[in-house]
Amino acid sequence: MTKTQKIETSTGDITGSDLRARLHFCADTGQIWLHEHRMLLVHSEAQASLRWELIETLGMDRARGLLTRMGYAAGMRDFELACTRTKTGSDIDIFMTGPQLHTLEGVVKVSPIKIEFDRSAGSFYGEFLWENSWEGQWHRHRYGISSEPMCWSQIGYACGYTSAFMGRRILYKEVECIGMGANNCRIIGKPVEEWDDATDYTQFLSGESIAEQLIDLQTQVVQLRSVINEKEKQPADIVGTSPAFMAAYELLLQAAKSQITVLLLGETGVGKEVFARSLHEMGSRCKASFIAINCAAIPHDLVEAELFGVEKGAYTGALTSRPGRFERANGGTLFLDEIGDLPLSAQAKLLRVLQEGEIERLGDQKTRKVNVRLVAATNTDLKLLVRENRFRSDLYYRLNAFQIAIPPLRERKLDISLLAKNFLEKSSAIHGKKLRGFTDKSKRTLLSYSWPGNIRELQNVIERGVILAPNGTRVEVNQMFSSYNDDISLEFSLDINGSVGINGGIGANCAETGRDLCEAVFNGVMTLDQVEGMLVETAVDKARGNLSAAARLLGLTRRQLSYRLGRLHENEAIQ
Repeated sequence: MTKTQKIETSTGDITGSDLRARLHFCADTGQIWLHEHRMLLVHSEAQASLRWELIETLGMDRARGLLTRMGYAAGMRDFELACTRTKTGSDIDIFMTGPQLHTLEGVVKVSPIKIEFDRSAGSFYGEFLWENSWEGQWHRHRYGISSEPMCWSQIGYACGYTSAFMGRRILYKEVECIGMGANNCRIIGKPVEEWDDATDYTQFLSGESIAEQLIDLQTQVVQLRSVINEKEKQPADIVGTSPAFMAAYELLLQAAKSQITVLLLGETGVGKEVFARSLHEMGSRCKASFIAINCAAIPHDLVEAELFGVEKGAYTGALTSRPGRFERANGGTLFLDEIGDLPLSAQAKLLRVLQEGEIERLGDQKTRKVNVRLVAATNTDLKLLVRENRFRSDLYYRLNAFQIAIPPLRERKLDISLLAKNFLEKSSAIHGKKLRGFTDKSKRTLLSYSWPGNIRELQNVIERGVILAPNGTRVEVNQMFSSYNDDISLEFSLDINGSVGINGGIGANCAETGRDLCEAVFNGVMTLDQVEGMLVETAVDKARGNLSAAARLLGLTRRQLSYRLGRLHENEAIQ
């Protein structure tokens, strides 16, 4: 038998001391945090001015729809916080967190009159008293007594929070409103199908406003510009739009049109094998085999057997004849990773294969013709190895016919969000999770960390976060970096106020020229907002969160910088 939760009287003080304890102000960074969610302290008059401008610009109905949906999104977000408030509380404790947060956030004082619900059965009835509603008071002051309820964003909040709590659409109606001349506001909520006139209200939760149409058109323009300038669609495993990455990807596209030997350079974890596979799949050999071998992972005395094959009896333990990697890759592509670790004896035979196009198995005198495209990769300086006589110079010049340097992740800050989202989707599917993304603090931490392990490290961190994050929530910082200890030097720290302090900066390794940035904007690779965001974030990081110092770096006032930061984080929330 299911149990019905019921409240029929006011609970008095519902502000919740534990919720207040989760609210942190950080004067050094100019940030306010409610748990791990970034909050803003906004003047009610400024909010009222925005509401007035929306009404005057979009009309009453469109403004109502936009503000209702904004409130709905806020309610959904606050429910996520309610789920983290306590793991032992009852359903009614979790539900009442929503009214408590609405009160704590200064929107309206919420007092329950009657609440009855059964989450398992999907039944709900809620009646609440609203006191000191800023929306109702402002609208009445600006436009006079109205014939309709005017607390639009507050109704949206109640609908969003309760719908998330119940797991089904709950619709609230404002049956009394201070904007209509009442002393206070009163709302009633129940499942949407129990309202006869539900469609008159749900249209404001799903209707398309002029603002949304403009945003959609802007998105289409950016996409069209990108398609016009994009010569070929990026493979699914290659993700990135930053200028440094796109320069490497453009070279990859050019190399794919020919059979030239390619040398991939880059640090460990930057995705050299992904580039090699993409080169194979985009070229004329895509229907043949792609064979990869890590030269550093094979004992030196077995390298030649692995590469060129072996005949039965060639050495102790060679019980059967078997082809090497060159024969298996015949007609396709052979990828030699960590080519700098290849022993000198194997280097000489590899050079002969490249020159003659034929191989000899160990213990065999018969030559075999092979038609292989060779792609090599290394994270070491081959020129230095040549000078130290640890790598053949003639082989180096053979391999270095077409060089592609893949930038490290710290030089691709613009790609981190794209990569993180991509890895989140993949890991969520693998582990059967449905997650809502990352918390605000997680996003900032992902952008601030230097990623010495590059993309491989990012992928592992995201997967760890997916495994530890509860289903239906957002991935938090401690969930992604929980296994890091004092032996690992993280470039961020969390203080007791919940602020993020950056040790170092992202600017030193992001030295793209002004010409590159201009071309990136003109070609649709980046937007002006992204460029501005990169400059602002870099300045804040270099100033270690000191907004006044960051503003001086940019030649701005502190107020101008705060405005740009606010707009930047609004864009992040939309994305």
